[in-house]
Amino acid sequence: MDLHEVDIANHDNYIEAFPYEMFDVLRREDPVHLHEDPYEGVPFWALTKHEDIVYASRRPEIYSSFERTSIFREPTMNNELEELQLMMVNQDPPEHTRLRSIVNSGFTPRVIARLEERIRDYTNAIVDRALEEGEGDFVRWVSAELPLEVIAELMGAPIEERDFIFEISNRLIGFDDPEFQTSPEDARVAAAEMFTYAENLRQQREAEPRDDIVTALVNAEVDGNRLSEMEFDLFFILLAVAGNETTRNAISHGMQALFDHPGEWKKLKAEPSLLDTAADEIIRWAHPVIQFRRTAMRDDVIRGREIRDGDKVVLWYASGNRDEDVFEAPYTFDVARAPNPHISFGGGGPHYCLGAHLAKLEIRIMFDVIADRMPDIEPAGEVRRLRSNFINGIKTMPVRFTP
Repeated sequence: MDLHEVDIANHDNYIEAFPYEMFDVLRREDPVHLHEDPYEGVPFWALTKHEDIVYASRRPEIYSSFERTSIFREPTMNNELEELQLMMVNQDPPEHTRLRSIVNSGFTPRVIARLEERIRDYTNAIVDRALEEGEGDFVRWVSAELPLEVIAELMGAPIEERDFIFEISNRLIGFDDPEFQTSPEDARVAAAEMFTYAENLRQQREAEPRDDIVTALVNAEVDGNRLSEMEFDLFFILLAVAGNETTRNAISHGMQALFDHPGEWKKLKAEPSLLDTAADEIIRWAHPVIQFRRTAMRDDVIRGREIRDGDKVVLWYASGNRDEDVFEAPYTFDVARAPNPHISFGGGGPHYCLGAHLAKLEIRIMFDVIADRMPDIEPAGEVRRLRSNFINGIKTMPVRFTP
């Protein structure tokens, strides 16, 4: 493949398989590449090397998430931009620091560790239901269920409402796949539905506090700062969508990777002590979030390329996770890989994933239980991928196993 054939913005190039060859060409020939933008007509800089993604991630004063948000596609209306800029993922320090300091107390390693027994109970119950059948869609039965139930646990939401969260998050994240969204209006409707749900939950906890993160967030105060009603509702949407989609797809891709590398699956089943390193390798391999964008706030130079104030810059985490200069044999799936400096949780800096510890715990427990209780699980049909250059998603994944 030649450089002129590369088009990493086109969603259609992600349907059949992930276009790794295109990113290989960019890393090799033009790692800071000025790429045409099919949506806005304004080119963007594609950062595809691990080192450069980390560099930009750790310099929010140069590469802003707030200026035009962290979403690849530009907001089309001023009020849309202003609303998105209220979300923590689209903010820069010091405002981002203020918000994160308030919500961070609910996601420390110590707090997450207390959820381990409950997550294992959920996982065993999920496998119980699947084992009654013997064949079906791994995504809907297994990988989607666990993060949905954990989110419900965190937020104190009724477990029976997980289908609502599943549907809404698909419509919000899968906006470039016609199966999940038929119009831009539908995305706005989905966001409004989730917003209303979050606001009702917030009001319930104000009236009737419980021992859950919603109550903690409603009452959290750091240096006299509390979450406003709008900030709470937007954070709930972020947690419900990001915590669902990313872990779901990491588990799905992890299962597919173990199918494709039976020697590693055999090794993991024989050596449960590898679960920690396997979780990180699954996350590196899966790279559930393909990219986020930034906006240059002043002129800068990366690898000799002159980036100008106001330029659109996109950080391609998926490419950084296959960087030959960082990972030995990057296209080898290795459950014992260590060290593993993947950037699936971001390249460091203020936007390092708040839920990293929780995601790794869910993945580790899920594959521990599958290895123990579904050891003969195998593919049973064609995998269907999400049409998206943002989320590395698997929509359906047929499997079979001994019921």
